Amino acid sequence: MRVVILGAGISGHTAALLLRKKLSRAHEVVVVTPNSQWNWIPSNIWVGIGTMAPRQVTFPLAPVYAKQGITLHQAKATELHPEGDDAHARPYVVAEGTGEANRGQRIELDYDYLINATGPRLDFGATPGLGPDQGHSASVCTASHAAHAAGQLDALVEQMKQGQQKTFVVGMGHGTCTCEGAAFEYTFNLEFELRRRGVRELARVIYLSNEAELGDFGVGGLQLEMGGYVTPSRVFTESLFVERGVEWILGAHVERVEPGRVRYETLDGQHHQLAFDFAMLLPPFTGVPLQAFDRAGANITAQLFSPKGFMLVDADYRAKTPSEWRPEDWPERYQSPRYKNVFAIGIAFAPPHAISTPLKTPNGTLIAPAPPRTGMPSAIMGRAVAQSIVDLIEGAPEATHGASMARLGAACVASAGANALSGTAAAMTMFPIVPDYEKYPGAGRDLTHTTGEIGLAGHWIKQLLHHAFLYKAKAKPLWWMIPE
Repeated sequence: MRVVILGAGISGHTAALLLRKKLSRAHEVVVVTPNSQWNWIPSNIWVGIGTMAPRQVTFPLAPVYAKQGITLHQAKATELHPEGDDAHARPYVVAEGTGEANRGQRIELDYDYLINATGPRLDFGATPGLGPDQGHSASVCTASHAAHAAGQLDALVEQMKQGQQKTFVVGMGHGTCTCEGAAFEYTFNLEFELRRRGVRELARVIYLSNEAELGDFGVGGLQLEMGGYVTPSRVFTESLFVERGVEWILGAHVERVEPGRVRYETLDGQHHQLAFDFAMLLPPFTGVPLQAFDRAGANITAQLFSPKGFMLVDADYRAKTPSEWRPEDWPERYQSPRYKNVFAIGIAFAPPHAISTPLKTPNGTLIAPAPPRTGMPSAIMGRAVAQSIVDLIEGAPEATHGASMARLGAACVASAGANALSGTAAAMTMFPIVPDYEKYPGAGRDLTHTTGEIGLAGHWIKQLLHHAFLYKAKAKPLWWMIPE
């Protein structure tokens, strides 16, 4: 049997390592990814402020896969043929080489099982002027983007040391972005770094987000039981903003980024502009441009993927209002309903709907945080699907392992300043990720397992996780004992 995995991010890499560990060498595990380096993306925020170098958050994939017995193709997937065709008895994928030795080469790979873990396409083009390559803003989505942001920060700090005042804007570059947590982390690491470098009094730091409230994070916010009282995450988050002197603008859809100026619309329908010296604005995500064809060559992309390019799986995609949303809407097996040997995990799968309530301005502009599908949940999906495929190969009649976000908990450690003695991080847990208001009336989540604290201990946990997950990703001895 051959299992082909498209993508080697957190979910795809997790699935590849576990499949190789659990399957005999009679079976082949193949990874197709356009990148030669693996990137621990949660630590890119530290690269973006200059406290880590790109080499500390990346490593080459080829040696790891060679040692594990995983076949690696440095290429980007372009076509999916789940029924095969006259030239292929089995289903196959087509990819285009992106490495130095195979650039532009057409690669065809038959498969018995396929995992789509391609992750997101960074859609900087959704907002004119957004992004570090063709636009006027910085990013921490990749290690190279983050290093570029750190260089811009260094130059501005030198000017500030000469007495110049600067405005820093951090947040979301579009009304439908996800990853508010990453923008939150970068905001407070930036603020901390400006204090550490002695120029904080010359800086105006502004958080610009599509969230309707602080602490929403694309999951509708949290309710935290603290000191005998139930406190919304909005209060927990606002207190940190006030303490650090960080301003905030919420319910914002960035319409355009110009040199030194961002234009945005807010939920009241008003249009605004904000001058900046530095802007780190994250892009919205789409699926990668993967086309699908049936055996006769007809294009069936719209039957397998959502309009944004994410793969349809075993979720309830019927149009519903937020009051009709149910935990059961969310996928369990991450399996294509049309092709049972095809799975999609991490950002590659299409969510049935948002978690935070979508809102529109009077002008009809959608301002709605997309549901996060990264980090710990992404890795757990990778493990569950890998285990299901192992069981299917061994004779199970159907996928055996589930990982619904409506039944998964998640832990997040959000850095708010990197320093061994004075750094802080907010350690948060929630259960479940998708709220269940029938099982947990009012809060939607189990208050015993939904927590939040901030302090120096959180920073040390964040550092520990950085090293632990890089160790695991490199498949070092006993790597499988480190949980997702």
